[in-house]
Amino acid sequence: MPLVKCPTCGKQVEYNGNQFRPFCSERCQLLDLGAWADEEYHLPAQSSELTEEDIAEIERSLNKSDK
Repeated sequence: MPLVKCPTCGKQVEYNGNQFRPFCSERCQLLDLGAWADEEYHLPAQSSELTEEDIAEIERSLNKSDK
C-alpha cells in the first residue's frame, strides 16, 4: 500500500482506506482547515490595481482602434 506524508504533522500514513487522507487523522485534517480559516495560508495573486503605464497603454490601444 502506498504511504504518504501527512501535510500537517509529517507522519507516514497509508493512503488507501484512510478516511482522512492525505492527513493521518481527523485532528490533523481539522488543524489544516483551521489554518485556512485563519488565513495562515495564502495563494499567490497578482495586483489588480492599474499603474499609470497600464492606463497609458490602454488609452493608446483605444486610440488606435478608433482610427
